[in-house]
Amino acid sequence: MSDSYETLLVETRDDKLMLVTLNRPQVSNAINTQMGHDLLDLFTGLVADPDRARCIVLTGAGTKAFCGGGDLKERNGMTDAVWLAQHALFERGFRMILDCPIPLIAAVNGHAYAGGLEMTLACDFTYASTAARFALTEVTIGIMPGGTGTQTLPRIVGERRAKEIILTGRPFTAEQAYEWGIVNQLCEPDKTLADALEVARAICANAPLSVRQAKQAIHHGLQMDLRTGTFFEIEAYNRLVPTQDRLEGVRAYNEKRKPDFVGR
Repeated sequence: MSDSYETLLVETRDDKLMLVTLNRPQVSNAINTQMGHDLLDLFTGLVADPDRARCIVLTGAGTKAFCGGGDLKERNGMTDAVWLAQHALFERGFRMILDCPIPLIAAVNGHAYAGGLEMTLACDFTYASTAARFALTEVTIGIMPGGTGTQTLPRIVGERRAKEIILTGRPFTAEQAYEWGIVNQLCEPDKTLADALEVARAICANAPLSVRQAKQAIHHGLQMDLRTGTFFEIEAYNRLVPTQDRLEGVRAYNEKRKPDFVGR
């Protein structure tokens, strides 16, 4: 995991709040090969060392776009072999985003198309500008969603709505995204990032091990039947009992003060 990237801005703020900005505003923050390498390196490092942050906010540079998807100018004229190699890189990056144990919030400041929408779907939840627009446009250029979108979207909106979105390739509004459960909160365009950072700070204030275990219980439990999921939940719960933060949380409650969580 690097300290700096060519296509990403990574800033760790107070209380281990990490702000990650897709930084190619001149091309709608489109994902090129270098951004694929940068995202894979960043999130592989965060999966390996989740103590680096307590919450992450992912956004795009500028006001026009969160991310316009894959960089089609770079892809123009690619051979099949090069295209497949690039996409394998993108696939690994999206899986690392899905596997990230740290809470991950998308702050969508502009349009999120194709891989850009898939990136938000891979996050834990999304705050979006009322001016944002969304689409999975892949079928309009001869491919299909390949950044986990055919799997994440129907789990959020249901099979029938997902088929409509994916098979038409039509854009939809932030209000529709909110209505369908893709977006958690609509924000004024100039407040989207601030609102996302505010909720991220609330998460950062909680016990980091508790937050990570709860996230994993939800994420993996939903892939199981209910009874198996409840057993998985208790395994996650029991790992918190011997932690310093569990002792500190109860002690702080009884002493009527704010707990000082250390992630151990």
